[in-house]
Amino acid sequence: MDLNLEGRSALVCGSSQGIGLATAIELSELGATVCLFARNEERLKESLKKLKRPAGQKHHYLLADFSKAQEVGTVIQEAIASGARFEILVNNTGGPPGGKISEANIEEFRIAFNNHLINNHQLAQACIPGMKASGYGRIINIISTSVKIPLNGLGVSNTVRGAVANWSKTMANELGQFNITVNNVLPGATNTLRLTTIVENKAKKSDQSTEEVIDQMAAAVPMNRIGEAFEVGAAVAFLASPAASYINGINLPVDGGRTASL
Repeated sequence: MDLNLEGRSALVCGSSQGIGLATAIELSELGATVCLFARNEERLKESLKKLKRPAGQKHHYLLADFSKAQEVGTVIQEAIASGARFEILVNNTGGPPGGKISEANIEEFRIAFNNHLINNHQLAQACIPGMKASGYGRIINIISTSVKIPLNGLGVSNTVRGAVANWSKTMANELGQFNITVNNVLPGATNTLRLTTIVENKAKKSDQSTEEVIDQMAAAVPMNRIGEAFEVGAAVAFLASPAASYINGINLPVDGGRTASL
């Protein structure tokens, strides 16, 4: 099986921590040169030290706030103009706050749409010419299992994640002829700082301990445990590799079997 990514460059968004960082590490282990992309420069510098260098790669980072779509667009355009080329793009950023969709205001939808779909689109548009030129491209969007079954209490997120999934499928249909694949990875409950925040909020609202909340989450998973960030990262790295050359336009849950649909 060909998992070798030596000579390939990857741009990994939201990669100063959590699933983004785990993905960057997995890609670096396969030989890719990785560019981290997030807003916290100190975390980025620390994260850079964790990347592997089996092929002597020189990893680097870009700095932008993903809540500011114009800033993200400017940074990626400047990087491309200076000669950067990314054959692998991993779109990943934190999800919208929870809440019922019937109580969501318009601004929440605008913010989520910009943070996710608009950023994904402008990053893809910036990277696609280089992918076409190299004859190799992988666009992988880290979304949510809500694109298969909407999750209660995540109204805005369910809506925007669904839009991103359909954007991705349309891209896959258009770009496959250029040997560019576009796929989505759908994490379930994963051991990250975001999950910690979710657990703490649920514990407060339900008058339970955080341990009880985690146990309940784990009980909903056939594997009876919470996932780890590296397990999601490994799935992304596989889809980025030559071995996944004929996998295109799919939603891949990495959730231990929790999602109750095929």
